[in-house]
Amino acid sequence: MHSLAATTKDLSADELVVLVMKTGEIAVKTMALLDKANTTTYGKPEISKVNIGVRKNPGILISGHDFKDLEELLEQTKDTGIDVYTHSEMLPSHYYPAFKKYEHFVGNYGNAWWKQREEFEAFNGPILMTTNCIVPVKDSYKDRIFTTGTVGYPGLTHIPERSNGGEKDFSVIIALAKKCPPPTELETGEIVGGFAHDQVLALADKVVDAVKSGAIKRFIVMAGCDGRHKERAYYTDIAQDLPKDTVILTAGCAKYRYNKLGLGDIGGIPRVLDAGQCNDSYSLAVIALKLKEIFGLKDINDLPISYDIAWYEQKAVAVLLALLYLGVKGIRLGPTLPGFLSANVAKVLIEKFSIKPIGQVKADIEAMMAGE
Repeated sequence: MHSLAATTKDLSADELVVLVMKTGEIAVKTMALLDKANTTTYGKPEISKVNIGVRKNPGILISGHDFKDLEELLEQTKDTGIDVYTHSEMLPSHYYPAFKKYEHFVGNYGNAWWKQREEFEAFNGPILMTTNCIVPVKDSYKDRIFTTGTVGYPGLTHIPERSNGGEKDFSVIIALAKKCPPPTELETGEIVGGFAHDQVLALADKVVDAVKSGAIKRFIVMAGCDGRHKERAYYTDIAQDLPKDTVILTAGCAKYRYNKLGLGDIGGIPRVLDAGQCNDSYSLAVIALKLKEIFGLKDINDLPISYDIAWYEQKAVAVLLALLYLGVKGIRLGPTLPGFLSANVAKVLIEKFSIKPIGQVKADIEAMMAGE
């Protein structure tokens, strides 16, 4: 609120930068609290293989970020013959030990949020939207999509909040699921994730040895958001064209641009390390700071890490400001730049933080591999 109120005052660029850094500090603290809340409640994420195929039972698809909603849905669907699948940003729930005890928690269905109109139609069963990222709903599945929490949409059934310390009541969704056919299979196989900071730091010796031996030349952070725009194929192209001695660190739904490419591993270390949801970008910062300590570096920017962030909406601002607060410079941002990035704001960000827009794939890869 302090920073918001300050925008009504006639402040210098330097004074505004101080407020931006304070906002970034709060973003880091907030993500740390979210990390603590999730890990103390559901356990620390583990390296996990997630099924992307389907079974022959009726299913419920849950999307968004709310693990509490997922937990209650899983409890209420036990022994009902109904399978539960995740979509988009709910994928990382499969990395948490607490959810692995549910045999009917089958896997992840589909891709990023912007493909939901086609994928929700193909799912055949009910869909529960727990947080943001709902798009205009098609008539073909309007009668089987439900909202809860902060999400709402005209004409849809909204599941009310908990009362008197109880659970949300998902019985209407469960009853509908029993009448629906199983999901239409979109793909088969598995994807690997669960590389939050505790899991990666458990592999620290292996990672450090790979860097020192030259097996890993560089880490590329490609966290952030995905979207339907064709320009976002840039991130797929980057992932495909990066040298085989690079590792991608990711969080958020940007990972759907490359998490099914089968990019292989480096001495057993997968070339795509998925830390989780948008707020799990905190893990990527913790990993970078720990590596800085291990290598005895004074500046986080001396690490062999480049940042190629996929911008889309407000959450990405918090992640960006958090990185700036931690001292990261030279971040690439794209494929389109935020609407608030006026000429004067861009000038300040370039001068103080060396932020730059993404460019052509080949040129950007060459620059990142050179530490530029």
